[in-house]
Amino acid sequence: MNVLIIGLGSIAKKHIEALAFLKVEVKLYALRSNLNATNELGVNNIYSLDNLTPKFDFAIISNPTYLHYKFIEKLANKQIPLFIEKPAVNSLINIDRLIDVVEKNKKITYVACNLRFHPCITFLKNKIDSETLRINEVNVYCGSYLPDWRPGKNFRTIYSANAEMGGGVHLDLFHELDYITWLFGLPIQSQSILKNNSSLEIDATDYANYVLEYETFVTSIILNYYRKKAKREIEIVFEKETWTIDLIKNEIKNDDGDVLFQSTNFNITDTYYSQFKYFIDCLQSSKKPMNSLQESIKVLEICMKK
Repeated sequence: MNVLIIGLGSIAKKHIEALAFLKVEVKLYALRSNLNATNELGVNNIYSLDNLTPKFDFAIISNPTYLHYKFIEKLANKQIPLFIEKPAVNSLINIDRLIDVVEKNKKITYVACNLRFHPCITFLKNKIDSETLRINEVNVYCGSYLPDWRPGKNFRTIYSANAEMGGGVHLDLFHELDYITWLFGLPIQSQSILKNNSSLEIDATDYANYVLEYETFVTSIILNYYRKKAKREIEIVFEKETWTIDLIKNEIKNDDGDVLFQSTNFNITDTYYSQFKYFIDCLQSSKKPMNSLQESIKVLEICMKK
């Protein structure tokens, strides 16, 4: 398989590692903007999307989010299936036009939200899909400390801290909205508060609070960049008990402290392997994957609503 990479940063290297782990026979090409760009082992540099050779089986779009739109458009018009790092875009301006381009070319798109492959999330998905469970309330919290994300770098200079580059906690931690809507579907209506007035003093959103209304329950989602000790949990209040899903400890407990599910040997990198196996299987079987660009944009509309 020939694979084109747009944006050869840290996330792209995770995807390359996943392909290597799966022992997928690929020849990798990366679009570089600088003729003096460092050569990466096993990756061939190209410098233009004009007259592309060879024929690419798919492309990975993993450059800064604010650049996604133009590359989705260009590569869709070149009939190349797309593996798009989340979030798909950082603005909804002209989004209908982009969707029209993708639909016209009828090529596979997949927006990569790897937490769908977290064992606790897949356990919940199977449980919710196979059983009738009366839910009264869902609370989601994800907080971590942005200055610790890129050790050795001034955190205010990275894209996450800069709104114009597609940064912001609501976009970086898009996973929470994604897996909640995957588990429970799109809400009847939603409300949100997006702020950036914490002690971090950055111009991108550093606090987001979403309230999603479903037919019989309400979900609250809180995201932030300034929590020193990371926490990533889901609390589901059922009719008869409450579950706490800890996505860092990889376990689910009830309110008595009993462990209902645990994945002791799991590492978050496993989600990248599972995700790419799923995507490659879809390509090889000509099956439309979940979380197409069109589907993910519906969640992004909730994400960016103020």
